[in-house]
Amino acid sequence: MNYYIKNATLVNEGQTFVASVFVSDGKIAKIVRESQVPELVEGPAWEVIDATGKYLIPGIIDEHVHFREPGLTHKADIYTESRAAVAGGVTSFMDMPNTNPQATTQELLQQKFDLAAEKSLANYSFYLGATNDNLAEVVKTDPKTVCGIKLFMGSSTGNMLVDKNEVLVRLFRESPCLIAAHCEDEQTIHENTVRCKDLAAKGEVVVDASIHPFIRTAEACYKSSFKAVDMAEHFGARLHVLHISTQRELSLFKNNIPLKDKKITAETCPHYLWFDNHDYEAKSFAIKCNPAIKSHRDKEALLQALHDGLIDTIGTDHAPHLREEKFTDDYFTSKSGFPSIQHSLQVMVNVLHDNLPLLVQLMCHNPAILYQIDRRGFIREGYYADLALVDMNASQVISDKDEFSKCGWTPYDGIQTHSRVTQTFVNGNLVFENGVFHEDGIGMRLFFNR
Repeated sequence: MNYYIKNATLVNEGQTFVASVFVSDGKIAKIVRESQVPELVEGPAWEVIDATGKYLIPGIIDEHVHFREPGLTHKADIYTESRAAVAGGVTSFMDMPNTNPQATTQELLQQKFDLAAEKSLANYSFYLGATNDNLAEVVKTDPKTVCGIKLFMGSSTGNMLVDKNEVLVRLFRESPCLIAAHCEDEQTIHENTVRCKDLAAKGEVVVDASIHPFIRTAEACYKSSFKAVDMAEHFGARLHVLHISTQRELSLFKNNIPLKDKKITAETCPHYLWFDNHDYEAKSFAIKCNPAIKSHRDKEALLQALHDGLIDTIGTDHAPHLREEKFTDDYFTSKSGFPSIQHSLQVMVNVLHDNLPLLVQLMCHNPAILYQIDRRGFIREGYYADLALVDMNASQVISDKDEFSKCGWTPYDGIQTHSRVTQTFVNGNLVFENGVFHEDGIGMRLFFNR
C-alpha cells in the first residue's frame, strides 16, 4: 500500500512545519512542504490520510525493553508487547537478554531473532548478555547486526551479574560494540538490605514500597556508574549507562560533545521524570523498579538534564509482571519492574509539552544516532517509513482496561494525558489505526552502520 499523508505538522530535526509525506514501498518517497505544490510520486494508487491538525513524528525507538520471551511468556511475549509498542507510536525496540534461557550465546541470541521475525509488529534487535564466563561469545558479536552487549553491574538473576574485575577489564577492552550497562553496586544494596531487615525485626521501620530508594540508594547507583564510566574512559569503550535515576550520576556525563562523537552516553526513563518518592504512598509496589524511583530533587535534576544535553535518550525499561507477582503483601517478594511502552510518548508529551522537538530528539533521533541505526529515526526521503501520527489535543485518562501489554495493568493508570497516537506506520505498513491493529505487516530486524 502507498500512502499520501496530507497536511501533517511534522516535528523533525529541530523543526516544526506543515507538510505532506508520500510513503511508497516501505520508504519515505517524498516530503512536500505546505508552500510547495504536491506532485504525486509515480506509482500505484495512493491511500490518502488527512492529517490536518495532527503531528507526524518519526517512530519512537525504544532501546531498552524486556519482552520476556523466551521462557517468561506467562507475563509477556514478543507479539503482545510489540502490539503495545505500536499502539504507543514505538516502531523499533531493543530487547534485553535476561529471559529463560538467557541470551548469552550467539545461538540463543539468534533464536530470539528468529522468534521476532515470526511475531513482532515492530522492528527489533536484541542484546547479547555478558556474564562472568562468556567473553568468547561476546567477542563473536557482529556490530552490524546486533544492537549491543548488556552488562549487569547490579543485582540480576542467574549468572548475569558480572562482578569479577578481571572480566570487566576484558569486556571494556574487547567488546566489539556498544556496552549498555545497568549500574547499581551489589555490595551496597546487600548491606542496606541486611540493615533494613534487622531494623524491621526490631520494629523500627515499616518495610513497604517506600523503603525501596533507601535500599537501592543513590550511592549504590553512583558508585557503580562511576566505575563503569571510569573503565570505559580508560579502555576507550563505547558505553551507554541505562536508566539514570539520580542527580549525582549526572556529573559523570558531558554535554559539550556532539552525540555522534560521544563514547559515553546516558539514558533515563519516563517514570523517573514523572514519579518521585512521594508517589509510593499512592502507587505502592506498582512503581517498584530497579533502580528505584528516588527524590523530587533527583526528578527535577533529570528534567533539567534533558534540556542541558546530559541525558541522551529516553528508554522505557518496559518490564511486565503479572498482578500477583507485583502486588504482594511483602516488599521482598514483590517483583521490580512494570509495563510502560504503550504510554511512554503520552507521558513524555505531558513532560515536554512545550518542547516537542526535544522529545523527538531524545526518543527518535538520538537512539538512531547513538546506535548508528540504518535509515531510521528521522523523517527523510529514502528512510524507512516508521512514523507516528499524534493528536496533541486528545485528552485521555490512561486506564488499566486499555492496556495492551499481556499483564493487563499500568503504573500510569489514572493519569490525565493530552495526546493520543492515532496511527503508527512500520516499514510503510499501517499497523495501528485508532485502536485497531493491522497485522499483515511485520517488523524487520534492525541493522547498524558500524
